[in-house]
Amino acid sequence: MKAFIKKITPQPIWKIGSDGYWAWRNRGRHTYLRGLDPRWQASQRALESYRDKHKGQRCFIIGNGPSLRQTDLTKLRSETTFGLNRIYLAFPELGFTTTYLVAVNDLVLEQCHADFRALEMPKFITWRARKVLSGDPKTIFVDTDFTGAENFNGDARGRIYEGFTVTYVALQLAYFMGFDQVILIGVDHNFTTQGPANQAVVSQGEDPNHFAPNYFGAGFKWQLPDLEGSERAYRMARRAYESAGRAVVDATVGGKLTVFPKVDYNSLF
Repeated sequence: MKAFIKKITPQPIWKIGSDGYWAWRNRGRHTYLRGLDPRWQASQRALESYRDKHKGQRCFIIGNGPSLRQTDLTKLRSETTFGLNRIYLAFPELGFTTTYLVAVNDLVLEQCHADFRALEMPKFITWRARKVLSGDPKTIFVDTDFTGAENFNGDARGRIYEGFTVTYVALQLAYFMGFDQVILIGVDHNFTTQGPANQAVVSQGEDPNHFAPNYFGAGFKWQLPDLEGSERAYRMARRAYESAGRAVVDATVGGKLTVFPKVDYNSLF
């Protein structure tokens, strides 16, 4: 039926209708009347308390690539760190947790919400996941989306473009918190699994793309990466940081990302 309706509908009209539908589905319905939701107001107040909290300091954003297995993460015990998505799978081995955690992918949050709820550090989570993480005192909801203008927002209380990677969201949060230097590790920017960007797939076995084989293990639904889209976002992040006299550097062991200046991880300590 959908194919038939599309066939008989003039293309300009179909596009207007399609764009309107997806704008509502991906963003509109999540922002509608949120001003009256106490969870949103509480998160806005919590976010304000982080504005420039770490001004002049440095932090590490920890990706989830296989290179983490070649990185001595024990050196980060006394550093300020942002963990992403399922980094918590490494916590038992590390013996410590990241300072903060960021997650915005709908599939990850839907399938792992119980895991996220059990984490005790402050968690910056997309507002779209308010149902599965409602009532968690450590969750701070942020307004992230993956449609609309591609930009870099230095004010985390506003709309944050996701840039095809949670790392980009973490970069904007770190900027908002005032960090002078941000160091990326585990951002391999390289995936063994191939296919159309952003397509949802179901893992058939062990995960070769992350630091743990059960990260997206058998039966886990996830989306294939959009490396070109994330590179566009990373370039915006570099420009924003450098314009403000700050820096993002990449200490990923063997990483394929070329947007940020490279540094040797061990030289940082």
